[in-house]
Amino acid sequence: MNAKSLAEFKDLLNEQLDALLQDVGKTVSEMTEENPNFPDPTDRASLESDRNFELRIRDRERMLINKIRQALQRIEDGTFGLCENCEEKIGTERLRVRPVTTLCIDCKTEEERKEKIG
Repeated sequence: MNAKSLAEFKDLLNEQLDALLQDVGKTVSEMTEENPNFPDPTDRASLESDRNFELRIRDRERMLINKIRQALQRIEDGTFGLCENCEEKIGTERLRVRPVTTLCIDCKTEEERKEKIG
């Protein structure tokens, strides 16, 4: 992959990382605000349900943040865009859709087929 493409992917990944980290900061500040006192248990249960949902989303985003950081490290290492299984190039179109991917489409398809069987 040429230097221009790598720079584009690096910018894209850094933008995604920045956006995710801003969301994390917002969530932390919102959850540390003083809890309102709800006289109605249903209102309290609704708040707790919303918070649990928010935390599940943030956990998924945390995992994505780790994948983005790993992809940025692969750019630095010179291994970005190479399949970790077969070491062939991952298609640029696939990387544009999912820049954190580590598998080419053939290896990913095979992995998913094995998951269905197993």
